[in-house]
Amino acid sequence: MLTNLYISNIVLIEKLNIEFSAGLNILTGETGAGKSILLDALALALGARSDTSLIRHGCSQATITAEFDTIGDNLHAILNDNGIDADGQIIIRRTLAEDGKSRAWINDVPVSIKLLKQVGDELVEIHGQFANHALLNPQTHRNALDQFALSYDKKYSELLNKVKNAYTEYHLSEKHLKDLQELLKKSESERDFLQHNISELQKLNVKIGEEEYLTNRRTILMNAEKDSAILKEAINVLTENGENLDAKLFSAAHILQRIKTEPNPYQEQIDTLYDIGQSISDITDKLKPNDDIDIEDLDALEERLFTIRAMARKHRVTADELPKKLEDMLYQLNTIDNSDAELKKTKADVEEKEKIFQEYSNQLSIARKQISDELRNKILSELPDLKLGQADFLVEITETLPSGTGKDNVLFMIKTNPGMPFAPLNKAASGGELARLMLALRVVLSNKQSWHTFIFDEVDTGISGSTASAVGLRLNNLSKNSQTIVITHSAQVAGFADKHFKIEKISDAERTVTTVSEILGQDRLNEIARIISGAEITQEAIATAKTLIKS
Repeated sequence: MLTNLYISNIVLIEKLNIEFSAGLNILTGETGAGKSILLDALALALGARSDTSLIRHGCSQATITAEFDTIGDNLHAILNDNGIDADGQIIIRRTLAEDGKSRAWINDVPVSIKLLKQVGDELVEIHGQFANHALLNPQTHRNALDQFALSYDKKYSELLNKVKNAYTEYHLSEKHLKDLQELLKKSESERDFLQHNISELQKLNVKIGEEEYLTNRRTILMNAEKDSAILKEAINVLTENGENLDAKLFSAAHILQRIKTEPNPYQEQIDTLYDIGQSISDITDKLKPNDDIDIEDLDALEERLFTIRAMARKHRVTADELPKKLEDMLYQLNTIDNSDAELKKTKADVEEKEKIFQEYSNQLSIARKQISDELRNKILSELPDLKLGQADFLVEITETLPSGTGKDNVLFMIKTNPGMPFAPLNKAASGGELARLMLALRVVLSNKQSWHTFIFDEVDTGISGSTASAVGLRLNNLSKNSQTIVITHSAQVAGFADKHFKIEKISDAERTVTTVSEILGQDRLNEIARIISGAEITQEAIATAKTLIKS
């Protein structure tokens, strides 16, 4: 629901802030006051093509901000897919610069104009001079009919789901058959190739995690080999010319031990030499290299590791995916070797899935044709009061390509005068006639989408009296389920307003601006009387206005 519309520097609008409410919002004003400017601005915020002529004279940039407080599930999905957070509120902002550049944001996230329009179409439907009426798009008619059916029969939802699920199964089965047939076409040329690769992979017999194990083991062996060489180098230093350094120290100590002086003045040094010699002897014993390392083992390990990696590159997978690759190839080979049986089995599966889909889609087609008669009767009952009594409406259901929604193409058809052929909705009416027709459709098809906003312009063109009252009543009924905003010249329509806004153009010697303000009480009464009698408000117009105000 649209809660707030802020407009800055759009044509005659300098700064304008309008707070809308739920229910029926009516906007009235004299011709030329700027009612169309409001729709231009809102349409721009919702993704309409930018036009620099909308920028107020003397200004470099125009800004429109629209705030919505409730959104539907479909729009939630669109926003989530585009990384936009929405906790039930959406703030749309669009700027238009005098050089033609336009920028847009949704909840402060920059977005493309394409996405802006997609979001705008989900939030607001404008009936009037703008061409974004959802029901004028034939692609929406099937869903509209289905939504109407759901309001009559809750089991209809089960049938829709059965058709959707059956089509998914049928489609997947068809794809499997197609893939199998493609595989069999090239089976002869690929069989030898498959067999060769299978043989290679089976012989290699790669295990998941083996590459990591071999890599780690290779690192350990390579380090051990290097460490052994370092130990040998150190031992060589300690055993220069084949004689151990500890032996030399012991020999020196023995020589000093022969000194005749008692006590031996070098006894302390002798003991130290013995201690150092013993320490060096212990160190030398502990520096023994690991002679258990088998260089051939390392070579064999590296050969297997490099072979596994080469095989992974060949098949464009990781080493750990090679077992799965072997499994897939074995399946393909088995499929080729058992092609006749597999093909027969798959074709039978497709036929069975198609049969189920056809059964459910036929049931859905019958249900749609039945409910279309009900929809036609409902629409026709609305038309006479809307000065469309000569019009006729029907739902054309024809067969089309199967999909998750069945096999029906649904098209709303209308003829506005007797003797004329039926034509698609978007080609059979125009102007106020089309707006009233859209109103009738929306009233009948209303499904309590409280998050949706409908805007009607020119809905009262060429009507008055009881017809205008009928239009107002239907707008009022529509507004009970969905927010409805109406620009009108009809006093009868204005009388139904839950919230009434007056659009005025104010001029002085320096500038002209359009203003919008909510009117209540006597001001509202005077405005409806003005619509009835013109610039000079009479007592008779005041009295009539009192009878028209419904709220």
